[in-house]
Amino acid sequence: MPARVSTRSTRTSAAVSHKASSATLNSRASAASRVSSYNLDIPEEAPDNELRTQICVIFRDAQKTTATHRKLVVNLRKIHEACCYEPTRPNKSAPTDFNEADFNNEFSRCVLRAMPVKKSESVGEKTIRFVGLFLRHANDKDNELLGEEDVDASTMPETPSTRLTTQVMEAILPLLTAKDKFVRYRSTQLISHVINSLDAIDDDLFQKLRHGLLKRIRDKEAMVRSQAVLGLGRLAGNQVEGMVNSDDSDDDAETGLLEKLLEVLQNDPSADVRRSLLVNLPILPNTLPYLLERARDQDPATRRAVYSRLLPALGDFRHLSLSMREKLLRWGLRDRDENVRKAAGRLFRERWIEDCAGVNQPEDGEQPAGAAPPSMDGLLELLERIDVVNSGVENGVALEAMKGFWEGRPDYRDAVEFDDKFWETLSAESVFIARSFNDFCRAEGNGKYESLIEEKLPEVTKLAFFLERYLNVLIEAIRRVNNQDGVEEEEEEEDTVEQEFIVEQLLHIILTLDYSDEVGRRKMFALLRQTLSIPELPDEITKLTIEVLRDICAPDTAGEKEFCSVVLEAVADVHDTIVDDESAVGDGEESFHSARSEVSGDSTPTKNGKHGADTSISEEEAREKAIKEIMINMKCLHIVQCMLSNVEGTLQQNDHLVSMLNNLVVPAVRSHEAPVRERGLVCLGLCSLLDRALAEENLTLFMHFFSKGHSALQITALQILTDILNVHGAQLLSANPALLKVYVRALRSGSKNPEVQGAATVAVCKLLLGRVVTDHDTSAELLKTLIVAYFDPSTAGNQSVRQALNYFLPVFCFSRAENQELMASVALDALHALYNVREGIDDDDMDVGDEMASLNTIGACLVDWTDPRKCYTPGIPMDSDKKNVNGDVHLDLARDILEKLNTNFSKEEKKVIAPLLGKLYISPASSEEKIRSLYEDVSVAVEENILSDATSRNALYKIHVSLGKIVNQLGEQDKMSRRSASRSVSLAPDDKTITEDVTVVPAPPIEEQEEDAAEDDIDTTATTIKKSEGDSLVDDLLTDGEE
Repeated sequence: MPARVSTRSTRTSAAVSHKASSATLNSRASAASRVSSYNLDIPEEAPDNELRTQICVIFRDAQKTTATHRKLVVNLRKIHEACCYEPTRPNKSAPTDFNEADFNNEFSRCVLRAMPVKKSESVGEKTIRFVGLFLRHANDKDNELLGEEDVDASTMPETPSTRLTTQVMEAILPLLTAKDKFVRYRSTQLISHVINSLDAIDDDLFQKLRHGLLKRIRDKEAMVRSQAVLGLGRLAGNQVEGMVNSDDSDDDAETGLLEKLLEVLQNDPSADVRRSLLVNLPILPNTLPYLLERARDQDPATRRAVYSRLLPALGDFRHLSLSMREKLLRWGLRDRDENVRKAAGRLFRERWIEDCAGVNQPEDGEQPAGAAPPSMDGLLELLERIDVVNSGVENGVALEAMKGFWEGRPDYRDAVEFDDKFWETLSAESVFIARSFNDFCRAEGNGKYESLIEEKLPEVTKLAFFLERYLNVLIEAIRRVNNQDGVEEEEEEEDTVEQEFIVEQLLHIILTLDYSDEVGRRKMFALLRQTLSIPELPDEITKLTIEVLRDICAPDTAGEKEFCSVVLEAVADVHDTIVDDESAVGDGEESFHSARSEVSGDSTPTKNGKHGADTSISEEEAREKAIKEIMINMKCLHIVQCMLSNVEGTLQQNDHLVSMLNNLVVPAVRSHEAPVRERGLVCLGLCSLLDRALAEENLTLFMHFFSKGHSALQITALQILTDILNVHGAQLLSANPALLKVYVRALRSGSKNPEVQGAATVAVCKLLLGRVVTDHDTSAELLKTLIVAYFDPSTAGNQSVRQALNYFLPVFCFSRAENQELMASVALDALHALYNVREGIDDDDMDVGDEMASLNTIGACLVDWTDPRKCYTPGIPMDSDKKNVNGDVHLDLARDILEKLNTNFSKEEKKVIAPLLGKLYISPASSEEKIRSLYEDVSVAVEENILSDATSRNALYKIHVSLGKIVNQLGEQDKMSRRSASRSVSLAPDDKTITEDVTVVPAPPIEEQEEDAAEDDIDTTATTIKKSEGDSLVDDLLTDGEE
């Protein structure tokens, strides 16, 4: 290293002294330092000198803009070299003589002046960026001067730049614990920025910086923590590299640092801190799960960063596990935030497809290459990598991903081809491409892409032939698996699953076709009718087949009858497979007897001697026959269930449905086999939707199934009952009081059956929100039960209940004024029930504050839900300022509160409900009669001093004052109206205009409250009350002198 001497240096013209500029910088820095002078240990000021002036000028210019930073760094480096190295041109004299220590002191002095700068000041950011840029540039230049002599040295060479870095960092480190938050912020920011700017740091300094930053990750200020994790993320990454390349690395220290950072990533309350860690932590096998976990972060920007920054930086997505790929796609594409959904869609259609297409991604710093040409093989692999067989079902994420793919990649839309070879060699991935392309073109763009379907997809007849081909392959595979017992069975089942998926996707395409072509319609109709009669047909394909058949048949009543007759013929064909070659066909009414009763010999012998034949067969054969009969009956009932889901007519007008009900559904409900009985119950419920009389007859049966059944059967019964009420009206609920008890019991099932409680909550919400239940008493009982369930700690773990009510309660109250009135009528009863619940919890060991919201919070929610200003009013925009809306709902609630305060409620409960009076909105546009009546009641309550605690009295005084103002205004209006009437009518001389006497007296004093009396500002203006006989003096003082 060249000898360091104090000599003159060669400087460019840029390094010129400017006294005025220097004074400006010094004065500004001194003012800033005075703000936090107790936090900064700044050395005593040395006399001004030329070096200080030059450095200050450069720092001053660096604060203005970052555009000149590189030029300023070069100029400052020249000054640095002049102070540290021997001059290259001794004959060129310089005006100053300074050494390295002088430069380091002046540089540190300027850096310290930037520490108290507030976060909102951009000059702080620019100064720190300039310092980091200069230190990096100085290190690079010093390394160039060293040459190759110390390249392989195990220790870091000591240079002027390393000594400068050490001195600056040593000066900044004590400021990490300063009292002023901005000093801590700037010092942490500078250290993190320098760490991320330099390639190497001295080991001793490294440990000091690491220790100092680790303390800052627990700082109370989020902005300080955010900067601390930026530096620690880089330190953790460097230590990981050191562990890989060195045998004597401190494994425990590294593990401890990563563990602390991962704990901050999971639990820090600041989204900025979590996001900083997300993009700065090293991507390692042990950190990746924690990083990907941020896709479920509560902050939208952090979730978006996972898809826009972390996953692209991860590289090839195929390194992720299959389940993680599916989860990331599902979380991103179904996120509540639109920007997160866009980022996830962009990742899928731009990065993941390029990984599968074999396109090299640009390295860091390189410009991304243009979009690669479409690769169908890459698209097929992409779908395979996300397991399209499982993710391509109706609720799977593959459909949403491909919808965004077709929308964002017009090059693939134009390049895709569906020729005969494509249809003859279908795979799960290729058929899903065709299905998703068809769905996109038909649903998006308002018909803009219909021409692509006409151009690329085959006609109905050809698709029917392709469907027939793959149906035959599927049925053969299913029968081969059923008859096979061996090692190859697992492989055969996988092939069967893929073939089933192919047929399902073809049916989804066929469901959207236009059947104006009669030849194609007939071919498809005959094929589907024949397919439906196959007993081995999977349930999902059966459902889709029936939907296509309904679409092919005409939409009128005749078409519906034709559809029912075709489906029931297929049911008969399927049921006939119960009969084997050795037994005769029994009567129709016996075909649905319990298989178990037949095996046991308890069934009635047929006239063909069937009972005698059954006794001769072995027990194993009988069991197999019973199982087969159950399976066939289940298949028949499934077909009927799918058919009833697509029927809209009246049951009694369709002979096919009546016959099906009597011969198939009713025997199934009476079956001794639970699976058959439960599926028969669903079919009976669907039939009840088509006939009101049938629904009324079977209400008791459905309630019986709810009372005696298991959880799944209870949910089914609840859904059936709710559908019946939605279709036939709530009169059935009024006529059957036991039905209301079913819903209340289900809502109160609590921890015993959380799934039943969730289903009941959704059902009751639908009934109330759709105004199906209109009876006041019934609605009030259901709504009260919902409110209690929402705040009850027993539902804290039942997210289906909490989420449903979290949406329902505000929407229900703010959608109609009648709903708010209903809420107000049950609010206090619900609050009383919740008070009792909370009192019961107090005796337990659990922390009541964690398990249940405070009663004050619950009361505030009830007042907010009944706020008339938030209710939708026809003709008034929702965002308009509703100051003069009718507030009768809060007047009624106030009257109810006063009534409760005059009852024998406990003192503690009165403390809960009385403060609600101060939160009510008293509108001048309310009914005058209610305002005056409530004012009288409140005045009596004030005079009688019915409340003992300060908070309750303050709330009572507040509503007293608000009502008094309005009553006073009403009295003035009455005076004005009567005076105007007296001017228009001629009166006798002795007649007098009678006006209402009004007296204004000061409001009662409001007591101080030590706990939370500052909750509302109390207006202590005059209160209007009616005049008493003894108030003549006050009346004389207040008279207007006009009479």
